Parts: sequence; C-alpha cells; structure tokens
Amino acid sequence: MRERIAGFLLMCVVVPMAILGYVILCYVGFLGRVERARAGVRALDHFVNAAVFNGYAWESVSSHAWRARDHKRWARLVVWLTDRFQQDHCRRANKREQPIVDLVLQKGLHKQTIK
Repeated sequence: MRERIAGFLLMCVVVPMAILGYVILCYVGFLGRVERARAGVRALDHFVNAAVFNGYAWESVSSHAWRARDHKRWARLVVWLTDRFQQDHCRRANKREQPIVDLVLQKGLHKQTIK
C-alpha cells in the first residue's frame, strides 16, 4: 500500500513535468540542439514502452517489439512499420539493448524498491 501511495504522489509531480517536457521537446525538436531532442525522444520511447506496451522502462519500443514479434500482433506491426523507414531497425535496437536488459534482470534492479 505504501508503494501505491508513494507512486500516486510521485505521479502528481511527474505528470505535469512530463507535459511540460513534451512541450519543450517539441520546441527543441524544431529549433534546438539535435542531441537534446534525441535524448528526449529516447526517454519518451522508453516511457511509452513501459506504460503502453507493459515493457521494461530501460528498453525501447523497437527492441521490445523484436523480442515479442513471434507472439504479439502489435510487435509484428511495429517491426513491419519500422522496416519501411530503416531496414532491420528493431533487430539492431534489440541487439544494442539486450545486454542492458540482461544486466538489469541479473542484478535485480527491476524489483520493488519501496516496501
């Protein structure tokens, strides 16, 4: 129960900041430094993977789609769609991110922190 309360209070702070971050990301994406925009898009990608696709917070949608392509329809769609823009994008994303996923799972960093 403490974890749920802490999560709710944290989200009361994080969600407004996330909305502000999205607005800033749009501005920076058109007028700012490419590096800053790329970092923001990467963070948003990881957020969407965790919140929408029930994936790991430290993994992109593309990498998750590659892992799940054999048993999830949404994953096959993501792989197909990204192949239209960059061939083997999801496979390469997974190859780059899988060692991080393995390390986090091995070290137990995905486990509950508030008890």
